[in-house]
Order: sequence, then C-alpha cells, then structure tokens
Amino acid sequence: MPRPTKGEVSIQVDAPPERVYGLVAELTRMGQWSPECYRVDWVGGASRPAVGAEFKGHNRVGPYRWSVPGKVVTAEPGREFAFTTYAGGRESTRWRYRFEPSNTGTAVTESYEFVWAGLFVRLSNLFMPRDRILQRGMRETLGRIKTAAEAA
Repeated sequence: MPRPTKGEVSIQVDAPPERVYGLVAELTRMGQWSPECYRVDWVGGASRPAVGAEFKGHNRVGPYRWSVPGKVVTAEPGREFAFTTYAGGRESTRWRYRFEPSNTGTAVTESYEFVWAGLFVRLSNLFMPRDRILQRGMRETLGRIKTAAEAA
C-alpha cells in the first residue's frame, strides 16, 4: 500500500464533552455504537480506558468476521481519546476521537488512519470500497453516540 488512507467525520452533540468522552472511551460499549465492531473485551489485566490499556475488538462486515488486538494511546477526558489496532504484530489502524466544546455542547470528530495491512487485506481492499464503508460507519457510530449522549 503506497500510503495510508485517512478519513474523518464530525457531528454536533448537545451534551458536554465529558459526557460524550465517557461514552466513547468505555470501549466495551463500542458494540452499541459501531456497525462494524460488535464487541470489545479488555485484556492483559486492563479494565478501564487508560493509556496503555489493551483490548481485543471483534468486527464483522457482511459474512466476514475477525478480531484485532488494540491499545489505548490517548485518554484525555473531555478532550481526546485514541487507540491503535494491530495486525500481524504491526500497527494497522489508528482511531481518534476529538471533543471540542461548542455553543450548544460538543463538536465530536472521529478519524482513522490506515497504516499497514497484510497482503490479503490489501488485495481485498482492491475489490471493496473500504474508505467509503468506514466513512459510512463513522457517521452511523457518531449518530448513535449523539443519541445516547443527548438522552442522558
């Protein structure tokens, strides 16, 4: 893959940054938000979203299912939450959520940067519009987080 692909989606949430951050940072709830990641388990003794905490994410797209290890790399309540996933022992995808106070609550931006993938993933991406799928998934994820944050 010649260069990483990137994408981001933003949404306005009528709730304070700390509340929205709390929903996103508790990765075990990701299955409630994401159309692709249906479950996350803390591993290696981790039990909360802190820098260095490791997890395993379980994903699906159509009939395809896979699991990936990951690690929290940024955990600044109300400001930023980020993690990276791994494939073949290498960093694969970086995911980041930024929370910025606004007049009506919080501007939330979810982004990804595709860093590395093995040959099978690179070949399958030639036939699957992965960036478009991820953009749609981020819009859906943020919409679900918005609904939950505003209802709280």
